[in-house]
Amino acid sequence: MPVGRLRPIYGEPPSKVLMGTLDPTDWRELRTQGHRMLDDMLDYLEHIRERPVWRPIPNEVRARFREPLNRSPGDLTAAHETFMSHVLPYAVGNVHPGFMGWVHGGGTPVGMLAEMLAGGLNANLGGRDQMPLEVERQIVQWMRELFEFPESAGGLFVTGTSMANLIGVLTARTAALGDDVRHAGVATAGKHLVAYASAGVHESVTRALNICGLGSDALRIVAVDADHRMDVDALRCAIEADRDAGRTPFLVVGTAGTVDVGALDDLVALADTARREQLWFHVDGAYGALARLVPDLSQRLKGIERADSLAFDFHKWGQVPYDAGFVLVRDAEWLQRTFALPAHYLRRDRGGLAAGSPWPCDLGPDLSRGFRALKTWFTLTVYGTDRLGESVSRCCALARYLARRVEEAPRLELAAPVPLNIVCFRYRCEDSDRINAEIVVTLQESGVAAPSVTTVDGRLAIRAAIVNHRTAREDIDALVEAVLAAGDAKAASEPRRAREAS
Repeated sequence: MPVGRLRPIYGEPPSKVLMGTLDPTDWRELRTQGHRMLDDMLDYLEHIRERPVWRPIPNEVRARFREPLNRSPGDLTAAHETFMSHVLPYAVGNVHPGFMGWVHGGGTPVGMLAEMLAGGLNANLGGRDQMPLEVERQIVQWMRELFEFPESAGGLFVTGTSMANLIGVLTARTAALGDDVRHAGVATAGKHLVAYASAGVHESVTRALNICGLGSDALRIVAVDADHRMDVDALRCAIEADRDAGRTPFLVVGTAGTVDVGALDDLVALADTARREQLWFHVDGAYGALARLVPDLSQRLKGIERADSLAFDFHKWGQVPYDAGFVLVRDAEWLQRTFALPAHYLRRDRGGLAAGSPWPCDLGPDLSRGFRALKTWFTLTVYGTDRLGESVSRCCALARYLARRVEEAPRLELAAPVPLNIVCFRYRCEDSDRINAEIVVTLQESGVAAPSVTTVDGRLAIRAAIVNHRTAREDIDALVEAVLAAGDAKAASEPRRAREAS
């Protein structure tokens, strides 16, 4: 084959392939195949209830993706068929209404279509003067409005709350140590910085302290009360003890919806404490922050508007397809002081493509950034905040329904209060940790429901996180009945197990 010629990808004869370009010569054939792919995904979403939530991956399917790198062009139709038969049936299942294992949003057809548009546009939102950035800035303005942040606030799309938490910690570090920390590093600051969060804090906060050079030992884990909220008196004592020991408190992390049980810290009390002690107040609101869309739940987030920085995900309760995390900082100047770095190849101007400064690359670590804002803009525009809020409210109502089902079943027990959408419970039995863990695996492999496990007060519990807008009462009923059936079967096998062990 002559150099510079491409073999067929879409089925056209080699003589028709253009030199160099990766575009097809037969756009009609590509369009037809594209419609098949779109229809297949719409069919998948429309008929999701007819599928299992999750299914184990056969070894032969895994082997299909252990093949060596393909050197020669293949066929788009064949690649699509491989996806449909070997990838789609074995996904994690979070679009399914029976998926309750982790806090994953269900996505929407609207978001999927918007993602297609963004992919076709192939915009890099690191900077430059382009309308996609105006779409992102529109979302920033809407989030200022939703969370009652001042006009000075700035925001940024990121992969998820883990990255947003990192940006919050780095910005707080700059506020505590000054701009020189970016050049001289934390070792030269002469201060031993310490941060505070509840025992329910997400591990990404610990990871953020590792990444920014402070180390995980810099995080003080504060005890929680009976409702799993940070004990504010214990926080104040910890701050005082660190100051007396010559350390420098710099950050308080409040959580709006803990990952284990869905607890909401007292954000007003934390904001008061942070202000009095002159500490940066960051809120991890990964999914709980969007309870702000619901009037009766919004009151329980009182104090979130006083955060110096806020991290949350649109891809959870916002139902935007993955990924779409977001960070909002009360004073955008702190983002620039933390991340902006001049470079001759990023020179700004008052006109042309180099206009429109500051750019997102001045506000965060990424220069190459996808158009996450478009699927978020479509979701907010098409569904509206009222309808999205109704979805959040419905998830919480279903969680309360599940809690009632658990309380009414003699063989089940609640393991924690249910403040939002997460229900932790157990099947009552001997060797509870082992049996409940086995129940969860049984349910996942059955395809009926997919809860997960966590540890509450030192004991293993079944955890159902209701985040998907498709979940209904029938899915809650199916979960409860499946837990009872699996638990009863395992409890009945215990005497035989004991005899065999003896």
